[in-house]
Amino acid sequence: MPQPTSKDWFSIIALGLIWGGTFMVITLALRGYGPITVACARTSLGALAMLGLLRLTGRRLPKGGAVWRSAVPIGLLSTAIPFFLLSWGQQSVPSAFAGLSMAAVPLFVLPLAHLFSDEPLSRRKAIGFAIGFAGVVVLLGPQALQTDGALLPRLACLAAALCYAVSSILTRRCPPVDPMGLAAATLLVGAAVLVPAMLAVEGVPHWAGPVPGLAILFLGFVPTALAALLRISVIRSAGSGFMTLTNYQVPLWSIAFGALILGEALPQSFFAALCLILAGLAISQWRRRGQVKNP
Repeated sequence: MPQPTSKDWFSIIALGLIWGGTFMVITLALRGYGPITVACARTSLGALAMLGLLRLTGRRLPKGGAVWRSAVPIGLLSTAIPFFLLSWGQQSVPSAFAGLSMAAVPLFVLPLAHLFSDEPLSRRKAIGFAIGFAGVVVLLGPQALQTDGALLPRLACLAAALCYAVSSILTRRCPPVDPMGLAAATLLVGAAVLVPAMLAVEGVPHWAGPVPGLAILFLGFVPTALAALLRISVIRSAGSGFMTLTNYQVPLWSIAFGALILGEALPQSFFAALCLILAGLAISQWRRRGQVKNP
């Protein structure tokens, strides 16, 4: 089983902060753009940024049918589909809820990694994830859902979490390939799907003002391009199970940004869910902390 390095831990912390703030930025972008446009901008701008990095570093897009057979489903499940689901869902649910829904990713990864990857389910992990599952139950309980009563947007956020879980397993099983090249390829796949969809449904985008305009630019370059590279590197280095640590940080940051910057009202059940999720994290990852090795 792969063991995380100190570099992996730093990347995990950075990803938690970046992705935790993404939901707030999506809400700002949706003030001037439709959900498909927001998702399309993320993939298209992210793909352009990654192609630029490839050129600057002398790297190239992956070659070979085997790699692209993996890149296509990874791109769909890590960019195009979840980006749209989150943007569509956040039209009706608070950004904090969308961030908290990412706590479900480890729950989806657990059986998938046990069945299809090299990360067997230990007793300690099972206990930790059971406690985390209780936190998600609290999150999805009646009190936690007293926002606007929109069931489909909430399910869309959870469906995005499922997409991320499956893409994590697929990334781990992908043939050996340069992480930067794979990140660019997956974003290109997402852009190839979302650009035609945007033009057909929402039309050519225009500058909608500084707040939504800068928000949509930020989404493409930071939580998409930069984070895609970090994510793939961490999964291939330390495994998809270790990658799920970001999903315990994301709820904390999404709540903080949503409450402090957007002024979102948060029910007490949000915080009860957080306590249970973090307790599950402490139990399931306790031994792993003592096994960190230097790069």
